[in-house]
Amino acid sequence: MRVLTTLSILILLLVSCNSPAQKNKIAAKDTFEVTKTDADWKAQLSPAAYNVLRHEGTEPAFSSDFNDNHQKGTYVCAGCGAPVFESKHKFDSGTGWPSFDRAIEDNVAYSTDNKLGFTRTEEHCATCGGHLGHVFNDGPKETTGKRHCINGVALNFIPENE
Repeated sequence: MRVLTTLSILILLLVSCNSPAQKNKIAAKDTFEVTKTDADWKAQLSPAAYNVLRHEGTEPAFSSDFNDNHQKGTYVCAGCGAPVFESKHKFDSGTGWPSFDRAIEDNVAYSTDNKLGFTRTEEHCATCGGHLGHVFNDGPKETTGKRHCINGVALNFIPENE
């Protein structure tokens, strides 16, 4: 009976580790169109961008020049250059991070993040897997209601007509 109980507990643990939250995680980085070694990413990116894009860090609030950027153009992933947000969807959320009410369709991947003890939706570049930020449901009600809270260091900006 004891063996049966132990076996039942082990099976329960294995099943619980394969929860829907686990299935929402993005695929392993070798499945992305752009892949590099950790050493290559470290050589390419600034220390701050490397921490955010490759280790899911967060830059300090109000530290990004993009937070107050009002030019027209496209924000691209600082890791691979894939377009991820358009300036026409940027808004001032007052949070200290560049915020958008939507991403460029199919260029951003989403996963579940429970690192802070509650569930958040994490955003990654769909081309290289770089961590961009998180999306919340407290954005402008007159548009999408979403707030894509993005680390500016994870982005580069290409002005319109360039």
